[in-house]
Formats: sequence, structure tokens, C-alpha cells
Amino acid sequence: MLTMSSALDRAERYYAHKNAIVDYEGTWTWAEHLDRVKRLAGGLAAMGVGKGDAFGILSRNTFRHCELLHAGYWMGAIPVPCNIRLAAPEIAYILENAGAGVVACEDVFLPLLESEELARWKPHAFEVSQTAKSDLPQHEGLIADSAPMPLHEAGEEDTAILLYTGGTTGRSKGVQLSHRNVVANGLQCGQTMVALSKDTYLHVAPMFHSADLFGTAWTLMGGSHAFIAQFAPDDLLSHIRDLKATWTMLPPTMIIMTLQQADISQYDLSSLRSVMYGSAPMAVEWIKRTMDALPGVEIIQGYGLTETSPILTCLSDDEHREAIASGNLDRLKSGGRPVIAVDMRIVDDKGNEVPNGQTGEVAVRAPNVTKGYLNLPEENAKAFRDGWFHTGDVAWMDDEGFMYLVDRKKDMIITGGENVYTLEVEAAIYKHPAVGECAVVGLPDEKYGEALFAAIVPQPGASVSADELVSHCREHIGGYKIPRQFAFLREMPKSAMGKILKTDLRKTFSDPDEPREVVG
Repeated sequence: MLTMSSALDRAERYYAHKNAIVDYEGTWTWAEHLDRVKRLAGGLAAMGVGKGDAFGILSRNTFRHCELLHAGYWMGAIPVPCNIRLAAPEIAYILENAGAGVVACEDVFLPLLESEELARWKPHAFEVSQTAKSDLPQHEGLIADSAPMPLHEAGEEDTAILLYTGGTTGRSKGVQLSHRNVVANGLQCGQTMVALSKDTYLHVAPMFHSADLFGTAWTLMGGSHAFIAQFAPDDLLSHIRDLKATWTMLPPTMIIMTLQQADISQYDLSSLRSVMYGSAPMAVEWIKRTMDALPGVEIIQGYGLTETSPILTCLSDDEHREAIASGNLDRLKSGGRPVIAVDMRIVDDKGNEVPNGQTGEVAVRAPNVTKGYLNLPEENAKAFRDGWFHTGDVAWMDDEGFMYLVDRKKDMIITGGENVYTLEVEAAIYKHPAVGECAVVGLPDEKYGEALFAAIVPQPGASVSADELVSHCREHIGGYKIPRQFAFLREMPKSAMGKILKTDLRKTFSDPDEPREVVG
């Protein structure tokens, strides 16, 4: 059975004496971990959570968060990890939309339950912590006081986990990932990236984000899991050193911050064998710096979406190194080729496949593709057509099957009748040595429909002007693609995964009174 319940049962049967959890609090074998999971499932049942019921999770990355996810899988309930960076009204919307009656709340987020919007859940909440900080029922108490719950064998198409996309603006969409979806992608990633039972996978990407599901590969293989509650460059390196992590997945923002702010040479990272980066493109210069900083460590890129559980493509370490050795650095701009069992096409607006080299929308069909959005029939009708999931990403594919992302369809700018892909413009701006981060968006313009606007965060200690950047861009891209409006910021608005929130930039700078530099 392709279910997470059977995967956990299998892990207990075949890897009982291997470590499942490696943490500063201690280590637990798969037998010990599953005993805690079964008892936690019993505690959840005592609080009213039954088969098919959703329950919310407000927690950072911890082994107790992992226990909650696994307890849900074990008992056939549906965990709903909430974005802990959201405001109380946004979290309340997610819990209401999901139908979550019970909420597991890490001690640091207990004040949220005092808000007017979340007060109704407080009587049905319990605290997730090592030692009690409140009068609520306790995670550890539920485990201590409950009998182990027998396995509920879920169906492959039953919802295993409900993840909400977005939520920083507008309404989040609940993505229903089935047991088959999650297990299938665990198998796809395990085969492609070579997950081993002797590995320790460090969970750095937020566990409320689909990127964390990448760790499923190590559950299937009976590997170990370690967790970092909150990212900071030195904490990342010390966790790898102390917990002997062999694998992790990092957004480019976290990699760049680590290279800029930490002295990697001061840490013993000899256990580390592989790092995947994904969720956003990374400039070629930073890829090369990462490989130089981590000699002997495999560097892999992955592309995917919440709706695909999450990984769709992979650019392997060998392909990274071949690109550098051959001088074919454009290959590093590729998201790689589809992983096993993923059918991918680049299609036009009518759903017809376009020839290699032409841009279009990425459409996929695969066992890891969601069964749909919760309670959103119109969104489902738009995204799922003729058996294919339409991702909303614009890309092209070369003759060898390498996929090159160009932009999100919603981020493409039409200015003066010309289509401009923001990733191309950003790639040109990033070539300037004084640019640390940049984001290009379209703003309303009476003459051209949309005008190109660039937000810039300079490198630490560097400065650059709008005139300099325009002159720089003329050497790399056509004139109609060059922004004429710039804002220089101390930091970008970002999601928990480090993605720059272009919607926030559009909203802020659509106000003509916001300060900016205008050229020409």
C-alpha cells in the first residue's frame, strides 16, 4: 500500500533498532518513536480527533512536530500545519476552512490563542513543549497517559496532510495531498537523490511548507530525522556538526546568508554528503560559491510545488559539475529533468504541447500530483484539465529534457505590447557585483500598460545607483526589458521559504507616493 500509515508500520518492523530521531534532547529508535506516536494518536483520539478529522499544528521544526504528523498518518486523521508567520485572522481562516477542531500549539505561540480570532480554539488546544508553560493539556502528558492506538490502514486516496499555499495576501488554498501522493514523491526522491538508511536528514525548511515533505524519502528508507527550530547561519552549521547530519534541503536565501555571515571553516561538516537547494532560482555565481565552500558535498537542485508533494525535477550534482567543467553555465539555470514517473509538457494557452525551445506553461501528470484544492471547484477546473495539472509556471525545455523556468505566469510583464519575463531581467541585474538581491515587477502605467520596476538590496557595504544599473543592463538585455524605476531597500519582503514576495512589492509601490529613483 502506498500510504504513510503502512510506511510507518514498515519502518517499525524493519528498522526498529535504528535511530528515527536524533535531537539535542536525545535519540529515539524507530520502535521508541512509533511507541510515542501511537500513544500520541491515542491522546488525540481522546481529545476528539477521529479518522478523517483535521487538526491544526502551530509549531516550529521540532521532533514533536514530526510526532504530530506521524500520529495523524497512523490514525487516519489529517494534520494541518499552519504557517507560523501568519497573523491570527489568517490562521483562523485556515483552521476554519480545514474544519480543524483541535489545535496543537508550541509554547512560543500560546499568545496567539488569546487573540479574539483564535479564542474559540483555546478550549480544544494542547501545548507542545518539553515542560509545561500553561494550564493546557500537554503533548508529553498525552503520550504518558494514553494507550498505544492500533494502526488505522488508510486508503491510498485518503488525504494524508492538508497544506495551505500563500496566505500572506488574500486567501490561502488548501492543497489536499493523499497518502499516495506523499509516498510516491518519497519514492521518487529517494530513488533520484539516493536516500540511504544510514542518513540523518536535517529538517531546515519550515515543516508547514511542502518542502519539508522531501524528508519522506528517509522515513521510507528507515533513516534518521533531525530538526532545527529556527534558521540562523551558525545554528545551521552547529546542527550539522553536532547531530552528524548527512542530508538537508535549503532555500537559496539560507545558503547565501550562511556563506555571507558564517565562517564555515570553523565547523566540522564532514558528515554532510548532500545539499538540495530549491523553492527559488539561485544565481550561477552563488552556486559556484556554494560548491567551493562545501568541497566533496553533492549539490542538487530541485523544482516543485505544494501541489506536487513537492518535487518534480532534479538537476544532479554530476550535472552541476559537468556544466562548470564544460563552461556550459547556462545548464545551471535549468531546474533539471523530471524525476521518475513524472510526465511533463510545455503547453500553450490551449493546452497544446509546444516544440522544444519555445516557452509555455509547465503541465504535469504524476502519482505525486494533488487530488485538488479543498472546497475550490473553480480553482480545480482551472488547474486540472484533460488529466494534466497546469502549474502556472512558464518554462521551456531543451532537446535533452532539461526544463528552464522563465517566470510565473502571473509575474510576466506586458509593457508596450511586449512580453517581459522577470527572471531574465533579474538575471541581468544580478550580474552587477553590488547587487545582493533584486526583484522585478510590473506596475500600472498609463502609457505602456505596465512599467518595469526593480527593488534592489545592495551587497553589504556596497552602493549602486539607478543610472548605473540601467547602463549595466544595456550590456545584457534589450532596452524595452530594462527597468526605469528602482527602489533601494534594506531587506526584501519574504515568505518563510525565503521567496521574495512580489505581491507585496506590487502593492507597496503601486502607490506613486512611495519613494523611488526614476531614470530616463
